[in-house]
Amino acid sequence: MEALGIDIGGSGIKGAPVDTARGVLVGERLRIPTPVPADPASVAAVVAQIVEHFTWSGPIGVTFPGVVVDGVTRSAANVDQSWIGEDARALFAKATRLPVVVLNDADAAGTAEMAVGAGRGRAGVVLMLTFGTGIGSALFVDGRLVPNTELGHLEIRGKDAEKRASDHARENHDLSWDKWAERVEEYLQHVEALFSPSLIILGGGVSKKADKFLPKVAVRTPVVPATLQNEAGIVGAAMAAATAAGR
Repeated sequence: MEALGIDIGGSGIKGAPVDTARGVLVGERLRIPTPVPADPASVAAVVAQIVEHFTWSGPIGVTFPGVVVDGVTRSAANVDQSWIGEDARALFAKATRLPVVVLNDADAAGTAEMAVGAGRGRAGVVLMLTFGTGIGSALFVDGRLVPNTELGHLEIRGKDAEKRASDHARENHDLSWDKWAERVEEYLQHVEALFSPSLIILGGGVSKKADKFLPKVAVRTPVVPATLQNEAGIVGAAMAAATAAGR
């Protein structure tokens, strides 16, 4: 039950083989900086490089930071705009000569957390939010995914929420953890009012530093850091590939 998971982010593209039953990496993760510009051909070349690095010959799951419908990318908030309308599944399959599944990056991370992480066994509405270059979201109702929610683009104070409250915004505006926590709290209160979740899971690279800001965030809903932290996208992508392959 192994598949290769590849997670495309705004700053880095990461990949590793995954034991999809246990939800753990079975090889050292490889990270390559996201090319600039992050156009389809350049990103596909990096995906192929990761596949070659692991001498991989099985199913591959690839995440994308935007809306993905039937393998076609429909938005491109933090990568090159030429991705809009691209058949990413066909592109990566051609670059790797292997079967590929493509899905939204936060949906992949949420899938992993619901299977083996902080959301395991949780009923009701569970919301996974990933804080990185932008803010990704994955919404689950009784364990079933509602795909492509893209809640990082909700408007807060006249701007996309991710422009104010993403980890990139924290670094770009040199915000203290206290000041950033205020922005995260405002955003979480907004999504809480819209969806009344029973649990909110915070993922992305910043989940490793949850102790620096999470105690300062006050909302009614229980909020916990992602168990798999920044590896959740890789694990969820591999799980999707294994499912598609019937494994």
